[in-house]
Amino acid sequence: MIKSSLDGTVVISSFTSETGYVIGVQHTNNIFTLYKHNSALLKSVGDYVKAGEVIAIIGNTGEFSTGPHLHFELWYNGSPVNPLEYISF
Repeated sequence: MIKSSLDGTVVISSFTSETGYVIGVQHTNNIFTLYKHNSALLKSVGDYVKAGEVIAIIGNTGEFSTGPHLHFELWYNGSPVNPLEYISF
């Protein structure tokens, strides 16, 4: 299961041939998280989600997938950043 990193609003919930089922959440303070290659999306655009809420199921979708995994991105002020600098895993 894929869980939202922070509270926020789902702004992307779609399928692309390259990255499969993708879900993106806009958070406060110009933070955006993106979760790619899911097997199923459990939330729709406009849904408000809480930190830790299940938003998708891990998968192996999209041409660029090499096996079941989560491709996670964290963006701050419109630029990708190292998630380790923002989240304690």
